[in-house]
Amino acid sequence: MNNIIQKINQTFTLKAKQKNENQLRVDVDKNLVSSVLLYLKTQLGFIHLNHISCVDWIEDNEFELVYIVWDPENKITVLVHTRIDRSNPVMENIDTIWDQANTYEREMREMFGIEFPGLVGAKEFILEDWQEIPPMRKDFDTAAYAEKTYQKRPGRENARDVREELMKRTGEELPDFAKKYSRD
Repeated sequence: MNNIIQKINQTFTLKAKQKNENQLRVDVDKNLVSSVLLYLKTQLGFIHLNHISCVDWIEDNEFELVYIVWDPENKITVLVHTRIDRSNPVMENIDTIWDQANTYEREMREMFGIEFPGLVGAKEFILEDWQEIPPMRKDFDTAAYAEKTYQKRPGRENARDVREELMKRTGEELPDFAKKYSRD
């Protein structure tokens, strides 16, 4: 593990840190992410991309992308963290390093509004005819969207609440956290 940390830190003048016995964390400038990931894959044996996740740090006006890669031979995971500007969210596309990154990047483009130049695939991925701000952003108002989209549509005046129907069948009560969304 120390050998891997030393190689990463020396090659990129970074500060890779051991999180636990099988996991490292590397904080990287966005311009170095693809270079670090390619190095991890081709030079250090981290051949599997487990996942790419996104955190919306609205208070800092940033998104944090976390690339999770794994070395199956040594059973070590590296988490490569980077932050990008939330008001102009553009990140280099890495699907030339791992094909499966395409799926994660398309999802982040649709759910957070992050652009990945050169990303192949239709803009519409999961959401159909979406006209709102991306729904995974912290400033997306889910309750207001649901109210506007589902509660006020013509022809739904007599619609039954699914929760009420389930409660009738099962005899269960509506949990306290859900009561604020009830029609009562």
